Formats: sequence, C-alpha cells, structure tokens
Amino acid sequence: MTRWIDAHQHFWSLTTPGHEWPTAAEAPIHRDFGPADLIAACDGLPLAGSVLVQSQPTDADTDWMLALAERTPLVRAVVGWVDLTDPAAPDRIATLAGNPWLRGLRPMLQSIDDTDWLLRADLAPAIAAMQAAGLRLDALVQPRHLPMLARFVERWPDLPIVIDHAAKPFAAAGTLDPWRDDIAALAGLGVHCKLSGLRTEQAPGQPASDLAPYVAHLVNAFGPRLMWGSDWPVVLLSGDDWRRWHDDALRMARAAGADIDRLFHGAAVDFYTLG
Repeated sequence: MTRWIDAHQHFWSLTTPGHEWPTAAEAPIHRDFGPADLIAACDGLPLAGSVLVQSQPTDADTDWMLALAERTPLVRAVVGWVDLTDPAAPDRIATLAGNPWLRGLRPMLQSIDDTDWLLRADLAPAIAAMQAAGLRLDALVQPRHLPMLARFVERWPDLPIVIDHAAKPFAAAGTLDPWRDDIAALAGLGVHCKLSGLRTEQAPGQPASDLAPYVAHLVNAFGPRLMWGSDWPVVLLSGDDWRRWHDDALRMARAAGADIDRLFHGAAVDFYTLG
C-alpha cells in the first residue's frame, strides 16, 4: 500500500462563531489548523485523503467544515454535528445529507453527564432521519458508555456505527478491564472502531509502547473493521505528532498481526464510502 487514509482528524478556526475548544489552556493547539498544516504534519507520507470530524457542538462548525471540504481535495468526508434533541433535527439532517461530503454525525457523548443519553426517546426521530439518509454515527464515548452503546446497537441494527478513539480506555493506569470485554462485545455486534486518540489518554511521558496490549486487543476484536486515525491536531497535547503516532501505531499493529492495508486505508474507505 502506498496511499494512506487518515480516518479521524480535525480542522478549526478560533474565529468560527460558537467556537468553544481548544482554549488558551490547551496552548499547543490554541490556534487555527487547516489543510496546509495537515500536509506538513504528514512529513512526506502520501496521504490519499482524510475524514474531517467535528470539534464544536455547533451548526456553524458543521457548515464551516463542509464549505472547507468543498475546496479541499484532501478532505474526502466530513462528520458533522446536529442537536439531536431539537425537534427540527430531522429536517436539518435531511438538508445536510444532500451535501456530498457529509458522511456522518457525532454527538459529543463524552461531555454529557447522562451515560444513557443516546437511548432517550426524544432522539429517535433524529436517529431515524440519520438512518434514512444513509449517514453514520461516530460514537465519541468513554468506557462507561460501552454497555449502553451495545443496547443502542441492538435498537438500531441498521445504523452504521464507529467507536471513536477505541472508547478512550484508561491507558494512563494500564487498566484493561472491564473495557476489554465491553468493547469486544460491541465488536461482536458488527460495529467499527478507530485506532486513534490513545496517546492523549496516557500519562505525560508514558511511552507509546505501553499501548501495545490495547492495540493487540483491538486488532483481534475488530479485524477488518478497525481503522487508523491521527486525532490530529489533538494528538499534539500528548507531546506526540501525526508522524510519530502513525509510526508507533503501524509498529504495534504489525506486531498484533493486523491487515495494514485495511487498517490504514480499506476500512475507512468502505465505512465512509470514500470511493
């Protein structure tokens, strides 16, 4: 394989209306990030495209990303945001789905105190609209959400779902359970997963190699439904960068017996229908 797909990266402009994060407290990433920055971060690797994922819970951010994707060949798909509790959400979803770059939506579940929020009855019209439009759900979850997500998958078996950042296991403490069994149960239900975001779950100075047990479990559980993402530029908060995380993930995935072409290209192409 000579071309790579980054299945999870972000762009933002601090001047976009409603911008909330990063703040000045996240100094390494508290600036605008755009396509030229991503190309430079790849450090010579031939990136065939990326999936641009929302970072703000605002309609303005979604509209900004879609406009950017229209003039940026590197961006192959956009995962946006919609207020799923809004009675107007089904209409908004139907409108957004007419944009050729939009492939999915991501509610920011990690920031919602109610672990079972996604199961609320008043979200059903919006979820049904997503499914009818052929959109996917990026599940930004933590380990506490995994049993709930299994119930959600059983309720909506025809909605394609990918777990972002492997559900953010407690890597700083080296904790594997109950995350290990809970995420394997979801793999058994046919969902996809992203090998992304793990470096920022580690403690400062902790080596990437400590993630090897997590990577091996994800490779074994999800197989061809595991896709790599940089989570750039958020990964910069770990002291790492796009290229180092890529190289570390590649090394650990190979050691675990992963199909490298699927992990770094094919899984994202198929899930997001990148063509």
